[in-house]
Amino acid sequence: MIGHYPPHGGGIANHLNSLVRELREKHEVHILTYGPIKPRDFEKEFVHQVKVPNVFGIRGISFALLASKKIVELDREFNFDVFHAHYIGTTSYAGVLAKEKTGKPLIITAHGSDLDFMSKLPLGKFFVKKSLITADEIITVSHYLAKKALSLGAKRVKVIPNGVKEMKVAKSKSEYITFIGALRKYKSPKTMLRLAEAFPHERFVIVGDGPLRRSLEKEAPKNVRFLGYRSDIEVILSKTKLLILPSLREGFGLVILEANSLGVPVIGRKVGGIPELIREGKNGATFEDFEELVKKVEEFLKSAKQRRKLGAVGEDVSKIYTWKKAAEEVEKAYNSILRSP
Repeated sequence: MIGHYPPHGGGIANHLNSLVRELREKHEVHILTYGPIKPRDFEKEFVHQVKVPNVFGIRGISFALLASKKIVELDREFNFDVFHAHYIGTTSYAGVLAKEKTGKPLIITAHGSDLDFMSKLPLGKFFVKKSLITADEIITVSHYLAKKALSLGAKRVKVIPNGVKEMKVAKSKSEYITFIGALRKYKSPKTMLRLAEAFPHERFVIVGDGPLRRSLEKEAPKNVRFLGYRSDIEVILSKTKLLILPSLREGFGLVILEANSLGVPVIGRKVGGIPELIREGKNGATFEDFEELVKKVEEFLKSAKQRRKLGAVGEDVSKIYTWKKAAEEVEKAYNSILRSP
């Protein structure tokens, strides 16, 4: 596995952590990640790293070059069956270079911003196109991303959605309308401030951190609380009436399933992979503009009974997406590539 991995945080690190845990039931899995890090004691012999400067623009390119060399060295020692890179860009390009040197098959998983954002950057476009064309198979976490990958030159694409971890917490009294995500422009957290102004008698919480936090806190009305980054989002969700996902782009939207698993309906913008997870009027709703969002929130706030009904369907929907099932599909992809002539 090539990509971000604990102790790194973030969506890709969490994805790899869950996937690797399942695959290790039957396979020996090694990880190459960005250093410097201190691997967890129980797996330190399987987690490898290359140290790269933490400078935007240099970090990724340094990783691609150093990681490809490291993969070749590790392959001589462990004789891997397959390389699996996560995030299409400089991270996957490390896998491309390693494949060219070793002849080993390469699978790459696209997670969202790689195809939506990286592919639009001048140098990023090169890394994305080269990765898509060279990989033996591309895995995407949504059908939306699969179409995007094919349009950019991918030859073989398999859709394997993320799983959702079990949220072990009792449902509490519903108190908040909640946002969970990075405080960056593409997540559109400012939409929550407008929504709080439209519903002054409701309580809003914003969970997450990022470069926009300071300016958002200055602009926020009094009924908004900023909680920063939280590792216990299940506690927040257990007290949530509605989750709002106003992202301008979203490859999958795992937080939808996390909220649904605790019986919380979700209202999300109709972009990217979000409509694949929200069954309109069943476990939540989608919107295209702010006026439509306000109407949907008004409708859901009118009836606690309706929210409970939506939440119950959401719980059933979330059970479809398990890491065990995702790992089985990834294993099938490995076997398919290894059997190919």
